[in-house]
Amino acid sequence: MITLGLVRRAFAPGIVLCAAILAGGAQAQGDGALQILKGMSAYIGGQPTIDATFDSDIEVVTNDLQKIQFASSGQVMLSRPDKLRATRTGGYADLELVFDGKKLTVLGKHVGAYAQADFSGSVEQLIDKMRSDFGVEAPGADLLLPRSFDDLMTGVYDAKHIGRGVIDGVECEHLAFRSPDTDWQIWIEVGANPVPRKFIITSKAVTGAPQYTLRIKNWKTNAQPPADAFVFKPAAEVKPVAFDSLGGIDEVPPGSLQGGKK
Repeated sequence: MITLGLVRRAFAPGIVLCAAILAGGAQAQGDGALQILKGMSAYIGGQPTIDATFDSDIEVVTNDLQKIQFASSGQVMLSRPDKLRATRTGGYADLELVFDGKKLTVLGKHVGAYAQADFSGSVEQLIDKMRSDFGVEAPGADLLLPRSFDDLMTGVYDAKHIGRGVIDGVECEHLAFRSPDTDWQIWIEVGANPVPRKFIITSKAVTGAPQYTLRIKNWKTNAQPPADAFVFKPAAEVKPVAFDSLGGIDEVPPGSLQGGKK
């Protein structure tokens, strides 16, 4: 039987080395981390169209401090300045969001209902409105916007270029950042297409420090979307409802606790 003491001794050299890197060399590369992040922001912001798929995992912490993870997958299609289509399918919700520049539609396929609101503006303005008016947060949405660097760096007091890692077979630059309430990491593809491949947000303000993890893949930039990509065509069986009546659209089932008590 392998005892805990043996495990500790076996891993101790790696732990010491890792601690030394994070405390010294990586911290000294803060400027490098900012330049890599700026490069990603400029590249993404300069793409007229984006088409990508994603997998996401969100953790909740129960009252007895057990971490439970909920997984979803989806697709995002963006055509600047004012077209967006996104899907997210998980175990508890099957959603589709369509924005054609004049109207926002959110379809809950699993509840057979959709809600619409008139809105004219850019995708950036739409994301801001969804947060302020509908309380809808999209943790990875900022990565797609031209101002992503400024948004991501809000409140950041520490930046590190950890080194390189491989995500889905793609070599990436690994960056880590700290702000008062969250720590977050991002892996950005090395080379001529500096797209984000993985994004992790750790909540330090919640007991148990739950994480949100986003993996983005199948990137297509500057590709022409289908003519009807941003047209909403409701099926006969789905019914229109008010936004405040469109329930059950979260990534986690009702009653799940997003953290325990401090």
